[in-house]
Amino acid sequence: MTKQLQSMTDKQCNDAPASYTDLSVLMLNCTLTRSPSVSHTEGLLKVAEGIFTANGVSVEILRPVDFEIPAGLARDYSGVDGYERDDWPQIQAKIDACDILIIGTSVWLGEKSSVCNRVLERMYGYTHNFNDKGQYRDYGKVGATLITGNEDGVKHCAMNILFSLSHIGYTVPPQADAGWMGEAGPGPSYMDAGSGGPENDFTNRNTTFLVWNCLHLARMLKDAGGIPAHGNQPDAWDAGCKSDFASPEHRR
Repeated sequence: MTKQLQSMTDKQCNDAPASYTDLSVLMLNCTLTRSPSVSHTEGLLKVAEGIFTANGVSVEILRPVDFEIPAGLARDYSGVDGYERDDWPQIQAKIDACDILIIGTSVWLGEKSSVCNRVLERMYGYTHNFNDKGQYRDYGKVGATLITGNEDGVKHCAMNILFSLSHIGYTVPPQADAGWMGEAGPGPSYMDAGSGGPENDFTNRNTTFLVWNCLHLARMLKDAGGIPAHGNQPDAWDAGCKSDFASPEHRR
């Protein structure tokens, strides 16, 4: 440990480098458990929420499982393919309004939950729309994931979720995943008595790093007006603006 770290005061430790009060966070808790029953994944999301709210950041947590969300890639299935109702557009509106999206999921059979998969699929169904700079709609937003379960699988699920978010335009900061796993086989879940989940230093450290890296990156992106609109506009490419791309016949 350096002398500088040894001499840090509590004030220095808790003195944020910027203001984040204009930022908003949406947490999608992709548990299989409907409200108001206990969700262990939400217990971990609450750890992150506490750090966000301590810095004046607006946070909303919702469980997609509480909503009617048909499978598919259409923007709205209301009255389509036999569906009377589709709640996804109201969730998508919340996604569009936030600066930071955190997807929480439990692990089942070594994979993210079926609810999580459906959320990512429905988000993917909106990617043919662009933002006001002509980029894919989620450019300029920050994405991360928090994961819980009783078997191994945190890193596997995080790889899939973070790739999916990056693929559709999200910017993923360093240490953008954190999780807690109980021992293999049946056993206590994250918030159960004796699990050690809420006290786990590794999980708490990584969750804290995740929150702050999301805040730092969201602050930089918002102050910069998002990702620069150069070399990443689909319509511009189709119109012939190739942004320094050299076709095979012009390569040497």
